[in-house]
Order: sequence, then C-alpha cells, then structure tokens
Amino acid sequence: MATVDKLQSLPEEIVLHIMSFLLYEEIVKLQSVSKFFLRICRDGNFWRNRCLSGYMLREQMRDRPNRIVWSMLENSSLLSSKERGREHTRLTANWDPTFPNEKVNWYDEYIQRNAPIAVSWFQLPHTRDDPTRIPVDRIDSGVVECVSIDNQRNRAFFAVQNHLVEVDLETMAIVRDQTYEWSINTLSTIQPTVPLTVGTTLGLHLHDHRSPSHTLPLYAPLAQPSPLSILHLEQAGHQDKVSDDIFVAGRFSNILHYDRRMFPSIQGSIHSGAKLCAMTSLPYPFSCIDTELRRDFQFSEEQVKRAKNEPGRTLVACGEYNTKGSLEMYGVSAETCAEGNPRAFRKSTMKNRQTASQSKLLSVINHGTRIVYSDGQGYLKWVERDGVTEDGNEAINDDDLLLWTGERLCVVSFSSKPGFFADEFEDDTRTPEEIAAEKEQELYGEKMRLALERHARDVHFVRNLGAGSIRTGD
Repeated sequence: MATVDKLQSLPEEIVLHIMSFLLYEEIVKLQSVSKFFLRICRDGNFWRNRCLSGYMLREQMRDRPNRIVWSMLENSSLLSSKERGREHTRLTANWDPTFPNEKVNWYDEYIQRNAPIAVSWFQLPHTRDDPTRIPVDRIDSGVVECVSIDNQRNRAFFAVQNHLVEVDLETMAIVRDQTYEWSINTLSTIQPTVPLTVGTTLGLHLHDHRSPSHTLPLYAPLAQPSPLSILHLEQAGHQDKVSDDIFVAGRFSNILHYDRRMFPSIQGSIHSGAKLCAMTSLPYPFSCIDTELRRDFQFSEEQVKRAKNEPGRTLVACGEYNTKGSLEMYGVSAETCAEGNPRAFRKSTMKNRQTASQSKLLSVINHGTRIVYSDGQGYLKWVERDGVTEDGNEAINDDDLLLWTGERLCVVSFSSKPGFFADEFEDDTRTPEEIAAEKEQELYGEKMRLALERHARDVHFVRNLGAGSIRTGD
C-alpha cells in the first residue's frame, strides 16, 4: 500500500512515462488499483500516442518512398533529440485524423482499432405455437430502411408502403398516420429543429410533426424515381447543429442538393455516375490532394494545421458502380452557395471504386475517427478518413454497431468473444446425436463456403484484369 501511495504522489507526467513501458494488459489491470490510476490510465494523450505511433506509423509508411524517414527517426545516432522529437511531431500531425475542437475518446479509439471483433446475434422472433415460424408473413418490397427515431420526443416514424406511421415509444401506440401518394422509399434522420424529409418513389416531402395532419406537406417532384438516401448536412465545425442543406441520392447518377429555405426548388447536383444507396457526413473539410500528401507524410506541421482549419464539410456516399463497390467523398463549402453555381459548392472529389469492395456497398457511417461500411459479400470494413486506407474488416461499447442484415439482427463489439449467442435465449432440447450431426453439417457447410469463396476470388481476379485505378479529382 505504501508503494502505491508513493506512486500516486509522483507527478502525473512521470507516472504516464512509467506506464509507457507496461504491456497494455498490465495497464488495464492497473485501472482497478484506485481512482487515481483509473483516471491516469484513461488519459487521452497517452492513448492517442499509442494509436498514432510505433506500429501504426510503420504500417502507414510501409512500401512508401519516405519509409526511410521512420528508420532514421528511430536511429538516435543520426538525429539529435530535438530533431527527432520535431520529426516525430510532424509525422504524428500528418497521421492524426482529428480536426480542431473535435472530441475523441482515445481510450475507446484504441480499443476499436486494436481489439478483436466479436459478433453477437440476437434470437430470431417466432410464435409460441410454432418456434420455427417467424411471425412476419410479408414485408413490402417498397420499404427500404424506412425507420427514423426521434430520441427527444420518444417517437418513431415507420414507413409502411405509402403510410408514414408515428408511434409513441413509451406507450407503443400509433399517434399519427400520414398518407402519401406513392410508396415511401427512405426517410432522413430526425433533428429537433427541422422537419423530417420523406422520400417517396417520385418525390420529396417535408414532414413537420407540429403541423396539422390535414395540411399537405411541401413537395418536390423528382425527374428520376427511387431515392434511397436522404442526408441533412451539418453546419461546418458543429456535429450537433444541422444546416439547411439536404442531399438526396438513389438510383440516378447525380446527388441532388436542396436548400430547405428555398424548397422545393433544386439548388444543384453533384455528379457521381454510381447508384448510391447510403450517405453520411463530417462537419470538417476534405481535400483530395491534401489527403494524399498527408497519407505520404509530406506535409509540415504548419501545412497540416492550415489544411484542417480550412472551412468546409465532407459528404460521404456509397453504392455500386459497374457491379463493384463505390465509396465516394466530396468536399463541399462551409456555406450554401447561390443557385446555379454548384462548382463553387463542391470543392473536391474522391471516388474509390478499385479497393472499396468487389460487390455493392450497402451502408456507411462514421465510427470514431474512422469510416465503416458494409458490402454485399457480408463484410464490414473500416477505413481512415481518406476513404482508401483500410484499417480492418470483419465478416459477418456504447460504440457497438447494431446491424440488420434483412433476416437477422446482431451487435458488433470489440472483445475477445461474443457477448451472447442466439441459442442462449432458448432451452436446448437436442440429443447428443443431434448436436453431433449439426456440428458435422456446419463443418461441411464451412468447407463448401471456403471453396466457393476461393472460386469467386478467382473469377473476380480474371474479370478485373486491367481494371483502372482509383479516380480522384480536386
């Protein structure tokens, strides 16, 4: 106990320096010693340095022209202590994915980047009389991810064919049912200060829950049918403040841009060429050229700082282009530009259609300081904010991911083993012979799956011989 008291009497900087020599498993155990060590062991700068230095930087610089810089940095005989520290700061600034005033929990970030990934599947619903039958007889084909939650009012909006049904989550009672002329394809997320945007087969509507039910919502017709994703863009530099910009993507080649103040007039469009099905955004700037230079660790510390302080926002979209996945990032201006000047609104473009996926991308979200997306092959993939550098993948924390595959529901967490299994919700009445037979069947199925995957990879390799490189522009 006396030793612990002596350690706690040391300056925090010295304690953190001592911790840098410990294994990560030992640091985790150290947190349970006292509240003092719990606070020290969660120090943001400590875990930030663990994320940005050592192995992470070596992996980033592998097979790059400037990889010699890191080996020189590690060789104390070539650089003075001050020069080595200055170069380490420059390399760290190039790698750092955060922006000014962005709040990041680096302890959680380290876990997400380094811990093994576990998938926990929920139990499938069934009736009491027949456990093998799911009590959902039919799902309308026009409903595509049409659920939006209002956390502030505890309300949920469900799109069922051409009906927008508002449900009170506290009483589970329907409080409103709005009918539209066409089937509803997509809904925007709900922000307290702006109306919900509803995308039907042939138009867009602004739905304000405060207006009387008999009032017709504002309507904007679409020249091409089937919008699949609606995004309310944030204000530059503010993740919790929404702007007046509305973006719509779907089975058409352009991303449509509307200004809520001038709705239903369209303000412009961004050409994609792909069929997009999901969008997300960052309230920070994006420049394709700056990102490539930072990825090669070519910026000075001052250049990195200047690039990150540029006003702007980032639109991220995903979908399909010529049967392959397309992950796209667009740097847009901090403010809405005047009508008829879309080029001034869009600043930079990056389209990753080579390394994103061999199949269609289905969804994309921000996850900490990275971007995670899913594809048609059943994979989750994490990439850095450049949209290219892959940082992990997994086949199917407060920061767990909740996924719906269309048939099953699961939670993706960062742990050495799943938190639960679907069969834990049920009593196992199988005999040992039945269990052995099922295991043998699963083993056979796994062998067949691996064989089919190898065959599919060979087919994709032959099909894509001579494919082009990633398209970029600025």
